[in-house]
Amino acid sequence: MSVFTRTQADRERVLLTELTALVAHHRAHCAPYDRILAAEGFTAASSVADLPWLPVRLFKHMDLKSIADDAVFKVLTSSGTTGEVSRIHLDKQAAATQTRQLGATLRTVLGDKRLPMLLVDSRGILTDRRSFSARGAGVLGMATFGRNHAWALDLDGRPDLDAVRGFLAEHGDAPFLIFGFTYLVWLHLYEVARDAGLDLSNGILIHSGGWKKLTDRAVPPDEFRRRLATDVGLTRVHNFYGMVEQIGTIFLEGPGGGSLYCPDFADVVIRDPHTWDEQPVGEPGLIEVVSTLPTSYPGHVLLTEDLGVVHGVDDGDWPGKRFSVLGRLPRAEARGCSDTYRRAAA
Repeated sequence: MSVFTRTQADRERVLLTELTALVAHHRAHCAPYDRILAAEGFTAASSVADLPWLPVRLFKHMDLKSIADDAVFKVLTSSGTTGEVSRIHLDKQAAATQTRQLGATLRTVLGDKRLPMLLVDSRGILTDRRSFSARGAGVLGMATFGRNHAWALDLDGRPDLDAVRGFLAEHGDAPFLIFGFTYLVWLHLYEVARDAGLDLSNGILIHSGGWKKLTDRAVPPDEFRRRLATDVGLTRVHNFYGMVEQIGTIFLEGPGGGSLYCPDFADVVIRDPHTWDEQPVGEPGLIEVVSTLPTSYPGHVLLTEDLGVVHGVDDGDWPGKRFSVLGRLPRAEARGCSDTYRRAAA
């Protein structure tokens, strides 16, 4: 069953009720969250956009959880280039729900059967503790949706053409799943497959992560899709946007490309970074992500440090808002926003 079914009006009606209940739940069970909302003077919301948000960076500075210490089943950490990492606390129920809903989201494009899977990464990533919490955890999490796994990179992170050829010889005549971070897919699968004349036409690519340090090699999304289709036959390509602070919720690129879509249990609000008002369709701003999945910590309404724009509503591959991520907010501005909330929580 698809999780991309609700029109925007229906989505907002359902989400407002469920998220309002979550606000009350977290106020009752997370004292710092209650203090933040009290300092803000929040009492009630008449729309999803009126709900109180937390800056995502706050989770890098505070342990925010709505469960007792002995109920913590798993603590997830984000990547961090300056030593700052988010710590996300899950109990067993929250962990099970996020896994189930992530699976439901991916089944929209993968189907119900687990497919043979080519991982565009190195098995060595699992032993590198410096990066395991982010990249390694992402690879391991996605690996659960495939079978007969093969690694496209060797232990030293170099392309393993023999491994890719062996995988395709065994599984390439039927649908198979490919997962990798965007820049690795481009540098170590696309370019290798193109040069070797490999056929990836039965593949379904799920990718994310942007280009980060390889901005000089970055390829626009339309060009990325066009070259994959033209040069290696890979036409089923789905980018996604998500973060550990809202684990289990991903915003998935539709079959037609060009836009990300919200699953039924989530939404986005684009805010003017100066006034915090909601931006109209076509106007860029800061991305706020909302989701009903965070029940063990107050991550249900988060203001990210990413810039985005809504392109349309109920007019794309799936109903609801369709949007794009444009890049990162300059660090200084985001830190100021976070510090304001940190003082309120103290």
